[in-house]
Amino acid sequence: MSTATSKRKLSVPVVVAGGVSAIVLALGMTPTFSAFSASIQNSTNTAGTGTLVMEEKLGSSTTCLSTDGGSINSNSATCASINKYGGNLAMVPGQTVTTSITIRNAGTVDATSFSLTPGACAQSNNGTTNGSAADLCSRITVVVTSGSSTLYSGTAAAMNTAAIDVLAKTGASSVPAGGTVPITFAVKADAALGNTYQGLKISQPMTWAFGA
Repeated sequence: MSTATSKRKLSVPVVVAGGVSAIVLALGMTPTFSAFSASIQNSTNTAGTGTLVMEEKLGSSTTCLSTDGGSINSNSATCASINKYGGNLAMVPGQTVTTSITIRNAGTVDATSFSLTPGACAQSNNGTTNGSAADLCSRITVVVTSGSSTLYSGTAAAMNTAAIDVLAKTGASSVPAGGTVPITFAVKADAALGNTYQGLKISQPMTWAFGA
């Protein structure tokens, strides 16, 4: 037998043995899975922001929204259709005009702050016949209430000294989403007004604000 033939015969068992060893090694390294298993897949994981929208309502028809200014981006609007002082320009001395409105949280999150900030009271002429008095704002009293709570009581002239914390005055911690707050304004002309107060009127802006 030649030397080359002997080498070929010897190499066959070596190759076979090497292949078997590789298979055994591969099987030994294959992970073993348990027959028991459990898993949970959370398929809905979301986060987002709610909305804080104020609605002011007089009676059943007149409504103003904070989004009336154009969009939620500014969320601030001017409402000239709800006159908290009643709009009676023919009051006589001692007369009281009462107006009730409702402020509602029309958003989806609770309002944790709620304030009323009156602006300065201004006097002007009412019609063509006008008295000479210049202090009508000090002779008109305003009482603002919410249920049994008094938010303000005093003259229109003194009303713009500071913002009124409605939640603190009513003892509430928030205005919940969908919740409403009734507000009543009672405006009274001084019973002692004389002729110099005829043909005059006052105006005073009011700003309501929610915060969250």
